[in-house]
Amino acid sequence: MVVEEAKPRPEAVDDREPEIAVVATNDPITAETALPPVDRFFYALSSACDHGLLWLLLGATRAARKGDPAIALRFGALLSAESLLTNGVVKLAFRRVRPQDHFTHEEELPYGMRRPITSSFPSGHAATAFMAAGLLAKGTRLAPAYYTLAALVAYSRVHVRMHHPADVGGGAALGIALGAIARRFVKLT
Repeated sequence: MVVEEAKPRPEAVDDREPEIAVVATNDPITAETALPPVDRFFYALSSACDHGLLWLLLGATRAARKGDPAIALRFGALLSAESLLTNGVVKLAFRRVRPQDHFTHEEELPYGMRRPITSSFPSGHAATAFMAAGLLAKGTRLAPAYYTLAALVAYSRVHVRMHHPADVGGGAALGIALGAIARRFVKLT
């Protein structure tokens, strides 16, 4: 995969974001495609974060370490509310089309990745990642690790061609804002 200046191509032009495009240099990526290590990493990471699963695991780990199962329940409830807001209300308001590569074939994607049916803006993975990072980072020395993981998850959605860069930027901003609001009302420590 090569990042280069976007050139007008009828099948890949997106008038809303012409400055950068991720261009495939070979055939569409399917479950049978031999992926370079960096691609394997980002496809696996993106898949692991479907439905917030990786973040829920981290929240459950926090609850287990603290000996308080209610932490996991509160964390899961917050992520569920964020998902409903992001994937329901907000995406319905924008209805942005996903990158063209999203529609090039119907074959199974690597690592069990699924093709979302919702609008592209904002990225739900990025919103969940940054909200979860904000909640888990409070009061811990692991804060940089949580935010680094959130940034990697957000970038993975562009890398695997499920989102435009602005989608993950919007999702990250939404997640940061929701995390800041949630931290004021819900204690996870």
